[in-house]
Amino acid sequence: MPNEDTAGPLPLVLVPGMLCDANLWRDVGFPEGHEVHHVPLWRADIGALAEDVLAAVPGPFVLVGLSLGAIVGFEALRRAPGRIAGLCVMATNAGAPRPEQYVAWRAMDELITADRFGDVVEQTLPDMFPDRCPTPEAARRYRAMAHAVGATAARAQLAAQATRTDAADVLRTARCPTVVLAGARDTLCPPAFHRAIADSVPGAVLTLLPGAGHLLPWQQPEAVTAALRELVAATTGTTPASATSAAP
Repeated sequence: MPNEDTAGPLPLVLVPGMLCDANLWRDVGFPEGHEVHHVPLWRADIGALAEDVLAAVPGPFVLVGLSLGAIVGFEALRRAPGRIAGLCVMATNAGAPRPEQYVAWRAMDELITADRFGDVVEQTLPDMFPDRCPTPEAARRYRAMAHAVGATAARAQLAAQATRTDAADVLRTARCPTVVLAGARDTLCPPAFHRAIADSVPGAVLTLLPGAGHLLPWQQPEAVTAALRELVAATTGTTPASATSAAP
């Protein structure tokens, strides 16, 4: 339900995916008048990252997370449901890690410790794009962002992935307006993952974005913009506000 205790526009707290930073959101227009806060993924535990999210702003806020960032958001919701006035999750998975994922994360960590972080970037690159087929410019853009995040943060993110738990229980108790966005051509987190999330959250709205892969804010920025505008309106009981041009 809309948050009735908030005076003024709710802040938006943005949490990116693995090997992503604030550049993930640069093409998205955010609702006018709402502060935007970026939370980097620098710690090796989902619970610690959730505490970073909760410390980003005082009071209630709208949480926006992609992939690992959404997983951190699920944990923040578990710890402080009253703080989260609206929730937007995209390109993610609310389930516990699978055995093959633990194996893959360990292998990536070993590559990084062997000074082969570039190999990890190349391994992860195809899954970021529709049908695992990026354009040369899209691949260049992803490589630049991943290398800006760097090897140290990547190791922390891999370790954090391994501390994930199944979020179905907390999602069933969620009572904030919730939007779930899925790329129709996301091979890493396919639409079925998002249907399960939307089915778990009472009243959640699921939107399937045609032609999009994993990095929805790059591949469908207008749709992400519209979804955030509608979510913010739902948290306040107002009509959707206009959007600004891009994230800082």
